[in-house]
Amino acid sequence: MLSFPEIHMPRRMKFFLCLVVITFAFFAGYAQINSATTLRSPDTPHPWPVRMTKIEKTDFALYDEIKQLKAKVKDLEAGRKTYPEVGFLTYKDRKRILITGGAGFVGSHLADKLMMQGHEVSVVDNFFTGRKRNVEHWIGHPNFELIHHDIVKPLFIEVDQIYHLASPASPPNYMYNPIKTIKTNTIGTINMLGLAKRVRARLLLASTSEVYGDPEVHPQTEDYWGHVNPIGPRACYDEGKRVAETMCFAYKKQEQVEVRVARIFNTFGPRMHMNDGRVVSNFILQALQNQPITIYGEGKQTRSFQYVTDLVDGLVALMNSNYSLPVNIGNPDEHHIEEFATTIKALVKSQSEIVHKPAMQDDPQKRKPDISRAKKYLNWQPKVNMMDGINKTVEYFREELERSSHQGRHLPLPDGTPPEAVRYLIEH
Repeated sequence: MLSFPEIHMPRRMKFFLCLVVITFAFFAGYAQINSATTLRSPDTPHPWPVRMTKIEKTDFALYDEIKQLKAKVKDLEAGRKTYPEVGFLTYKDRKRILITGGAGFVGSHLADKLMMQGHEVSVVDNFFTGRKRNVEHWIGHPNFELIHHDIVKPLFIEVDQIYHLASPASPPNYMYNPIKTIKTNTIGTINMLGLAKRVRARLLLASTSEVYGDPEVHPQTEDYWGHVNPIGPRACYDEGKRVAETMCFAYKKQEQVEVRVARIFNTFGPRMHMNDGRVVSNFILQALQNQPITIYGEGKQTRSFQYVTDLVDGLVALMNSNYSLPVNIGNPDEHHIEEFATTIKALVKSQSEIVHKPAMQDDPQKRKPDISRAKKYLNWQPKVNMMDGINKTVEYFREELERSSHQGRHLPLPDGTPPEAVRYLIEH
């Protein structure tokens, strides 16, 4: 009788030999697959090998994506993007500058000026009212950076100067979302002041003539405290800017943050939203389309209009000055609303009729800046003739209307604002 080990040894050997054969077959097959993928030219189409693993398939897919991206880069390099002419500044003179709300109407023009001077510019915008195409001509430039960010959340960046322009500024926008307006002007301002404190940057707050409310003093000097309804429909913006100014001077006093405050009066020019909801955009848009030009109230209200490039010059002058108290930046030439509507109608050669509707609540009756401080401390005053500025703005709006019709879409509304909200607020 055979012993126990003699009976089971052959079976163990068979098992061992089978294992060796299977292992050899596996590695031989893998080598075949690997050679197939290696020998194939990466520039030719490649059917997936029958036994290719998921990892290998992923590698091929990534290679394809990289190849496509390289092709796009070559295409871009072949037609290299051109930028507006940029000045040269030495390392000592060149500054790193942050503009909040830099993709908006005023912010984008400010970015243009600073870029052309030769500074490094970082634009931050949440695109609530700002538009990427306002600054797209700078995208890709080594001195320019566009950051999609809401300043209600902290921002960590190293800069020398901060132009804090972020905030809805037209009535349809800030009345549509009053909470967002308050948050931007309070929490957002605190975040920017905190950033200025941390990196020892100088901050300029873009405040507004709305801090004067419906003024009882005419013209308005910076010493006037204002006449504001704290619970009215415009209060979210008016009071938001007032508290933003207060916070600036609190940080100046307690944390030695360098601050500048510009109280901006009515401004117009290219890149305004056509459905902005303010008189310049409303009148031009209605006149170009031969729609009734709508005046709210009797039209006896007065406004002072400045062209956007004048405003930008004033902001830069204030930022680089040694003056730290609030400064009015506006055009002291005063116009009645009805007179302005007639001027627009004649300029456009429109068939529109001028109609009157009930006045809006808390609408200021008079608005005219005293710019003595700006003249004295900034050596600044507006240069652009109003009619020249209106002509440029009308031409811009005409192009926007043409673009809208070619694209077969409705007129552009401020980003994030429902059309029905804009129409309702303008009508009421």
